[in-house]
Amino acid sequence: MSLKIAIAQMNAVVGDMAGNAARILDFARRAKALGADVVLTPELALCGYPPEDLLLREDFYAAGAARMEELARQLPDIPVIVGHPLIDAGKRFNAATLIGQGKLQATYRKQRLPNSEVFDEKRYFEPGETPCVVTIAGVRCGINICEDVWDAGAADQARDAGAQVLFVLNASPYHIGKQARRAEILRERIETTGLPVVYVNLVGGQDELVFDGGSFVLDARGEARCQLSKFEEALEIVEIAEGGPLPGLFVPEQPIEAEVYRALVLGVRDYLGKNGFPGAIIGLSGGIDSALTLCVAVDALGADKVRAVMMPSPYTAEISLADSREMIRRLGVRYDEIPIAPAMQTFAAMLEKEFAGLPADTTEENLQARIRGMILMALSNKTGSLVLTTGNKSEMAVGYCTLYGDMAGGFAVIKDIVKTLVYRIVRWRNTVSEVIPERIITRPPSAELKPGQTDQDSLPPYDVLDAIVEAYMEHDLSPREIIARGHKEADVRRVVRLLKISEYKRRQAPVGIRVTQRGFGKDWRYPITNRYSDPY
Repeated sequence: MSLKIAIAQMNAVVGDMAGNAARILDFARRAKALGADVVLTPELALCGYPPEDLLLREDFYAAGAARMEELARQLPDIPVIVGHPLIDAGKRFNAATLIGQGKLQATYRKQRLPNSEVFDEKRYFEPGETPCVVTIAGVRCGINICEDVWDAGAADQARDAGAQVLFVLNASPYHIGKQARRAEILRERIETTGLPVVYVNLVGGQDELVFDGGSFVLDARGEARCQLSKFEEALEIVEIAEGGPLPGLFVPEQPIEAEVYRALVLGVRDYLGKNGFPGAIIGLSGGIDSALTLCVAVDALGADKVRAVMMPSPYTAEISLADSREMIRRLGVRYDEIPIAPAMQTFAAMLEKEFAGLPADTTEENLQARIRGMILMALSNKTGSLVLTTGNKSEMAVGYCTLYGDMAGGFAVIKDIVKTLVYRIVRWRNTVSEVIPERIITRPPSAELKPGQTDQDSLPPYDVLDAIVEAYMEHDLSPREIIARGHKEADVRRVVRLLKISEYKRRQAPVGIRVTQRGFGKDWRYPITNRYSDPY
């Protein structure tokens, strides 16, 4: 027995069936030249993942069917398993079809439809019921799709139908720790089926999701024999012989900080690139969040496509200006300084009568943020470049941000990165090349909207805040359980209250990259109007 499998770890664009088909065709031609016997593409490779409510349109399926027929005519003489949407007798399926010899030969319909976290497949698809085992180069190959292997059943069906190896097509989005969980789940399936597994995963950014690739092969003992790179397209040939999968390319895991940074870079590159934005604009403050956002943008797009704008107020420290200028010197991006004092004076004069007799408060602070937001959006409108917001997850959780101010923009790069992780990522990035001045990292964080202000005037220490947010928001722990972990009740009450009353802000925030098990996006669906009171 010998079977050479080409793992096509591809970056698909949702809705671009012509472009995706062209990529599949290119992978197939390259695989054929390398001597492969079959090509595996990811889940819904033809249309991209997730297509969301495009899957409710019958014309979407008709376009997919036509493209599959055309692909069958164009492919070289090598079998290709393509993930695609399918409508059959009025029922919609998440499918994978073996194309060979100019025709569609066999189709598998996904059986397990995920309906949690960022997945909503029960809204769109009907579950399949039967296995699909195809013979390629004399080897009987079972086909599963993503969620099928997260529970027992579908893989066992493939084994019972005579499969000698299991192919798993995936569109599995990234979050921290996901790769280890994937391997763990596959080993559970291997334990009951005894089948080696070839796991191909999508790569690329799609709105808030980033697909990390990291395709891999496990033998019948659950040992890793091959692992592809993450966050980039790849084509790799793996061979299965009598003794099982032969050793192949193995790209080791990276530290969490490096992995998350690469996810951010890919998310920014694909969001702007796939949507046709010519570049990015970032409001620089001299703080660590905007510094990280700028660094990601430059690594994603190139310095020539990034513009930084510093908008000092009378409260901006001189060291903030100096540090920003130094960072710009190191990165080589376009940089402008636009003081906002004249606009602050104009607004103060306009509102003098309305505010007469009232003390200064956060109103005046928020006006500064909104003036900056207007400037950035004006530059965006004039140039077509997209404003990247710089707020982190800690701030988004408790509403330490200004609607139509620092929240104004088109894409929130570090929306799912808590402040403590921001520091870790910046420290790691500086080991690659020291682009962020040390003082930006060591200074106490401040919004600089009034004299002597620091974040800790309004918030608990970030290590405390982040731990409470993670426990309550990502793991659904009750305040009582969080307090039992050693946190002060006053801190827990304060953070939970702020988290709840800030929902209306988050609902108006730009989409941003998800890197944790739960972000403030597709998988966070709390009501804005909400009187539920957590028991303490």
